[in-house]
Amino acid sequence: MGDYSKALEFYEKSLKIREKALPPNHPDLATSYACIGQVYNNMGDYSKALEFYEKSHKIYEKALPPNHPLLATSYSNIGGVYQDMGDYSKALKFYEKSFKIREKALPPNHPDLAGSHLNFSACYERMADYTAALKALQNALKIQEKAFEEGNSAFASTYSWFGRVYRNLKDDSRALEYFEKCLAIDQKTLPERHPDFGITYSNIGDVHRLMGDYEKALSFHRKALNVQESVECNPLECATTYTNLGETYLEMKDYSMALIYFQKGLEIREQKLPKNHPDLGVIYHNMAKLYLATRQYSMAKKNVQQAVEIAQEKLPSNHPHLVDYKETFEKILKKL
Repeated sequence: MGDYSKALEFYEKSLKIREKALPPNHPDLATSYACIGQVYNNMGDYSKALEFYEKSHKIYEKALPPNHPLLATSYSNIGGVYQDMGDYSKALKFYEKSFKIREKALPPNHPDLAGSHLNFSACYERMADYTAALKALQNALKIQEKAFEEGNSAFASTYSWFGRVYRNLKDDSRALEYFEKCLAIDQKTLPERHPDFGITYSNIGDVHRLMGDYEKALSFHRKALNVQESVECNPLECATTYTNLGETYLEMKDYSMALIYFQKGLEIREQKLPKNHPDLGVIYHNMAKLYLATRQYSMAKKNVQQAVEIAQEKLPSNHPHLVDYKETFEKILKKL
């Protein structure tokens, strides 16, 4: 249910016992470190997550043969943190190491191989290589269809990523179809108020915004917040919902509400993410558009410059975000 502080307490107690009872390079110690790393990752504390995942990995490297599946999981965990921190090329390197081990160590339709393809798709989606993202998703889905019964919870994440890619490709109806498929599985397989509902509701809300149905968009974003504000979830998930709400109000020309939600989202992201994270670029660009609409041109320029600087450092030169940011910059310069 996302009770991270309790999980952390439990894992730390377990670790203390293992540290006393086991030799320093015992694989069970590595498992404890990895579990603690995962909790920190879910809480959005990425530097702590990386610290524990790397401790775990060092032990696995000493204790296990080089093609052991646990090493693959370890590489995948580290890659996931780099992805969340916005370092996509580094994430891909770790995902590739993980995949190479899994290809050698596992049967061809093992679910962990689908997991590797999902990792690739997530990275490619963030880098705006949508062709590669779709190919990786199709590879994941093929394996899952052989490995699982229809409606298995494993499909939810795959459908969600399909939705994200199609949303970026501006195929809104297909994006909505996949997000709704994801929601249907969540409703059958997850407890009520699970943090994943918040993500799915907000994704659905965002597609309704893109389709111009603002009331429906607001309704789904509020559903997302009802979940996210009532359970212990990753604060960055709340930040995304706040940002999505801000974008909806911006398009409705309700600038005061848009500003409230952008500031809420920005506060969390500035607190939790590296200063050059692409998700900060997104919110600076949103703020720039808001200030442009309300004729506060110097504030608009300041925000869009921050967005452009981040995108130039962290994203491919042809990334749609960078193109959008530069276009907004041009519009602002014409007003000054």
